[in-house]
Amino acid sequence: MVARGVAASLLLSLARQMRHRGPLLLGAAPRQALALGAGLHWPDRAEGTGLAAFRLARRAGAPGALLSMAAHGPAGLRRARRQGADLVFLSPLFPTPSHPGAPSLGPFRWAAQARRAGRPVAALGGILATNAARVPPPCCGLAAITALA
Repeated sequence: MVARGVAASLLLSLARQMRHRGPLLLGAAPRQALALGAGLHWPDRAEGTGLAAFRLARRAGAPGALLSMAAHGPAGLRRARRQGADLVFLSPLFPTPSHPGAPSLGPFRWAAQARRAGRPVAALGGILATNAARVPPPCCGLAAITALA
């Protein structure tokens, strides 16, 4: 589970709940992730020094320090590979209401970019029950924002 924008007062409770359900990754909050034994989800094109500190702690064996990164094209995929991401969310696969008017990759371009990622890639963007069967390989998972709201 990737948690973004969750109130700090709720994070400890969420981390406890997720311990037995699967990994918890905090969006762009490296210090909080390390403090909670959680992973980190890093946005595409994000700036900040926290990612370097998280990667150092990860190399030193910090528990739960998984790293996922968002990518919106080849540059983001190269960055994720350089940073050693465990998982990349490549988006948007389909047109999505959470980013109105943003161009989508479409299944063929998404698949071509995912094959060159050098990392496991999950599909994000406009995925609904009606089009999930059109998600191409080498997709290792589906992610949704608006469809789950």
